[in-house]
Amino acid sequence: MANLAPMSSVSRLRPEARVRIPRHVVHRHFPSQTVVLNLQTGQYHGLNPTAGRMLDALEHAQTVAAAARIVADHYRQPRADVERDLCELCAALLSRGLVELAGEQDG
Repeated sequence: MANLAPMSSVSRLRPEARVRIPRHVVHRHFPSQTVVLNLQTGQYHGLNPTAGRMLDALEHAQTVAAAARIVADHYRQPRADVERDLCELCAALLSRGLVELAGEQDG
């Protein structure tokens, strides 16, 4: 199972980006981690509980910034810090095909 390590630099992803989980990706929550499976590659990825909550927020929010607000409020952390961390997570997930930018497939 691959573990998502923090990326050294944030890609072009911006807080106003719309990110979604593609159909070929499934995930399941467990007490100590969230397991994410890319059905196209057959690779499993493990997310710690905080990253799992971030993935949930991304699934339900319109933008990365909106997801960051949800997570920041839940953990009572500064939104700017959570937004930066969430952009880094999204960049890592994007590079593994576990999320996609919504506008890239919409037309």
